[in-house]
Amino acid sequence: MRAPIAVFSDPEQDGHDTPAWHPENKTRLDASLAGIHEADLADAVEWRIPDLASVDDLARVHDRTYVESIESFCANGGGNLDADTTATPGSWLTARRSAGAVLGAIDALQRDECDVAFAAGRPPGHHAVPDRAMGFCLFNNAAVGAAKLTAQGERVAIIDWDVHHGNGTQDMFYDDPNVLYVSTHESPLYPGTGHLRETGKDAGAGTNVNLPFPAGTAGDTFRAAFDEVVIPLVERFAPTWLIISAGFDAHRDDPLAGLSLTSADYADLALRLQSLVPTRRLMVVLEGGYSLEALTYSTGATLSALAGQMYRPEPVTNGEIGRRTVTAARQLWEI
Repeated sequence: MRAPIAVFSDPEQDGHDTPAWHPENKTRLDASLAGIHEADLADAVEWRIPDLASVDDLARVHDRTYVESIESFCANGGGNLDADTTATPGSWLTARRSAGAVLGAIDALQRDECDVAFAAGRPPGHHAVPDRAMGFCLFNNAAVGAAKLTAQGERVAIIDWDVHHGNGTQDMFYDDPNVLYVSTHESPLYPGTGHLRETGKDAGAGTNVNLPFPAGTAGDTFRAAFDEVVIPLVERFAPTWLIISAGFDAHRDDPLAGLSLTSADYADLALRLQSLVPTRRLMVVLEGGYSLEALTYSTGATLSALAGQMYRPEPVTNGEIGRRTVTAARQLWEI
């Protein structure tokens, strides 16, 4: 019998040993996966151990020399790649497994083995650019999956609701007409990219959408943004696949940012996206999120909504902040 949700994750083989004080540490993955049990989804889930992404898989979006340099760096003991990003001896295999979770999720959906797939790995990926690690990220997991799909002739929408702009994902597909990248994020905030008028170039002109919101923006503004901007643009693009880059750090309790969503708001957003692609063509990829309780609640609420259930441990949020962004986006995109 097909399980409604396939979860690709292997916390027991997590060798990305960042220090306990680092925001992106092993407890994040455990907290996210705990949301499945909190939402009473255990009977709806089949657990899968991801295979490792190959160098060729990673080289679809990263420079091969960069990929090989990470292997060598980890083999030589690791260290700091920048002020925020660390690699350890175990990071090479763990990062490949995180990307492999996305590839395995695609395969499971294509074989009709599940209705929704969740690729839960670490480190996250959406800041990694073709030739450099950034913002805790080594390889761009969602981008690896999107590149695999476009190589098969698919049209892919990536909806990135992480609180930080996914500069790496934007860079990788900025001129690609087969990938629609949509990012909702706090601005100003790291990494300082994701402006409203960054809309793609050349053949990819019009396939890059940024919604930069001020601190304090709540769920009702996000719902309006999805209803009035995101959904019309996704429908216009007509994707065959949808990847949610699901960072849960826009939650009001996250220590690294200042947006005001709750887990119920994420559930509402997920439901809005579900009908935009054919059945069994939507997957969720874990990105950021640094409040452990918020990770648990938000993962559970998002997957519960996509499975047709109703786990909402928090209320939705409301407020007027950020409406100007929605208005400006509607004007820019002529909606």
